[in-house]
Amino acid sequence: MTLTYNSAAMQQRTSGLKKRLRLAIEFAVMAPSGHNAQPWKFHIVRDGVELFADRTRALHIVDPTDRELTISCGAALYQLGLALNCDALATLVHILPDPARPDLLAKLRISGPHTPSEEEMEQFRAISQRRTNRKPFDTKPVPASIFDEWYLDSKSENCWLQLIEEFTQKHLIADLVIEGDRIQGSDKAFRRELAKWVNANRSTRRDGMPGYAHGVGNIASYLGPLLVRTFDWGEGQAAKDKQLAEGSPLLGILGTEEDTPAAWIACGQALAKMLLRGTARGLSASFLNQPIEVSSLRPQLGEYCDNEGFPQILLRWGYGREVQPTPRRAIEDVLI
Repeated sequence: MTLTYNSAAMQQRTSGLKKRLRLAIEFAVMAPSGHNAQPWKFHIVRDGVELFADRTRALHIVDPTDRELTISCGAALYQLGLALNCDALATLVHILPDPARPDLLAKLRISGPHTPSEEEMEQFRAISQRRTNRKPFDTKPVPASIFDEWYLDSKSENCWLQLIEEFTQKHLIADLVIEGDRIQGSDKAFRRELAKWVNANRSTRRDGMPGYAHGVGNIASYLGPLLVRTFDWGEGQAAKDKQLAEGSPLLGILGTEEDTPAAWIACGQALAKMLLRGTARGLSASFLNQPIEVSSLRPQLGEYCDNEGFPQILLRWGYGREVQPTPRRAIEDVLI
């Protein structure tokens, strides 16, 4: 009888843990990703969750080395761990645990109970509120009180952060952004790849970018994929992004000393921390990664940084109007 009772109790605990892990994954998949491709898979195991890169959703033109894909998975990993910590579960994370399986980016193991801090709870509540806001921001400055916290967020993951408020420096970076727009907009292969991830506002797809994410109305959004694929829109996008870059109160460059998968995962975790902290303080952010995605421009962006290494993410920060969330795939679609 004792053995039967213990077995039943163990099954009940295992079932309960599986439900908690599954719920945490629902928060993990709210992380940002390039073109909202959501390039991740999760495998629930006995004592935790394995995170895999889903390279079937890779962006081979804009991200040929899967650098941004891996950063996105790093952000999802951080949100997974945060959700579990706020469910009173302590975690241990092993990065790239099996060299024979390069798609296995991390294994997160439950290591016992955990009492979440108020800071953790604040960031957790921000997960469902975070958006990529591509609209212009107010001129109201970003409070300097958050800068030190962001620096610590980046340092905690062995990353570095450069924050830019001065207009002349923003202008120099904006020049690289608009040059990136021109190069990408004139590239037919880039346009074809991007068009695959542009959706009509009323599309039933659970990934990609609906027209409303770029301020496009319902009727015009049906033409989005055709227009993106067919025409060189580089100059028009460059004009818009110049205003966004120069008009935002703050730009931030997040970088790493090395340019490896492990560094990219760390960058993704630091990025998620920063985005959630900013969201909790009422700030909005969006990406201006063109100077990093275009290989010839990346070293030039690095020259504007005080730190040695590799720029990985270029963000703009400010106070913006509320925007709609982009869709997310169902949990069944991301589970192995």
